[in-house]
Order: sequence, then C-alpha cells, then structure tokens
Amino acid sequence: MIAAMQSNKRPSSHVMSVAKFERFFRIAAGLDVDKQDLKRYSDFINHKIYDLLVQAEAAARANGRVIIEPFDLPITKGLQESIHEFEKIDEQIELQPIFDQLTARRPLDLAYGEDTESRLPEVVGGLSVALARAFKIIDGNLKNPATEHWQKCFRILRSADVAPPDNIYFELMTS
Repeated sequence: MIAAMQSNKRPSSHVMSVAKFERFFRIAAGLDVDKQDLKRYSDFINHKIYDLLVQAEAAARANGRVIIEPFDLPITKGLQESIHEFEKIDEQIELQPIFDQLTARRPLDLAYGEDTESRLPEVVGGLSVALARAFKIIDGNLKNPATEHWQKCFRILRSADVAPPDNIYFELMTS
C-alpha cells in the first residue's frame, strides 16, 4: 500500500530535464519544443493522470476494494498502443525515472497499490506519445508548436474521454 507516499508527493511542473523533453518530442513526432512548453506539458499530464486515478478510484470502490489496482485504471486500446510506442522510445532516452517523478498527484481517498504506482510512469509515457502525435494530426508539417497548437491538442485528448473519434475529427476540421 502506498498511502503514506501519496501525501508526500507534491505536483511538480518542471521535473523533466529540458533536453530529454525536447528529445522525446523530436523522436515521438518530429517536433521542436522548448523549455517554455514544459509547464504546459506537465500541467496537462498531471491533470490527465489525476482524471485517470479518479476513475480508477471509482472502479475500485464499485468493486468493494480499498486499494486502487492497475486493472482499475481506464486504459483504452489507443492508450495501450501509445504505451507500447513509449516503451520503444524509452529504450533510447530512458524517460521512465523522470516520468516516475512526473506522476506526482493529489492524494485520493483510496490508496494506490504498489503495482498501480509502478504502472503510472508507463501511462504518463503513453499519454505523452499520444499528445506528441496529436500535433501531427492537427498539422502534418508542424515543427514548432505554438500556444494554439497546444490548446487544440489538449482539446482533442480531453474530448477523447467522452466523444467518439468521429466527433474529434469533425471538431478538428471545423476549428
């Protein structure tokens, strides 16, 4: 059980080294990002991880458990594929320890199981791959994302929680 560790972790926006952050986005999607983009990225990841954990907590409660297990996390097929892509990238630049720090989040009512805790950096990696690739969906020639590109990507990935892909595509084309 990780309950004691949860309260000691505080959300941090700038835990990833800038060089690895930049390299990750170059490898994942051919993008040139900079340290100013790191805060946007970190805030987004922390928000998405918290959302996933809130859903996982509800699943654990619904099943009468007091610990959040990995199978409580709502990992979609698309996110699972992004996690596998992250694992390939991670072999090159070893981001998992950095993502382990990035998974700092607000404590929930239920504790995280150790397996859940150890799975979160992979989930962060999968979300990161999905985010990086969303930029190329918006603009296949994009090299340096601006604020508007980040906002569109965030809208796409937040919409994916509730809307079918056709609606996301339609929203993107009409924006």
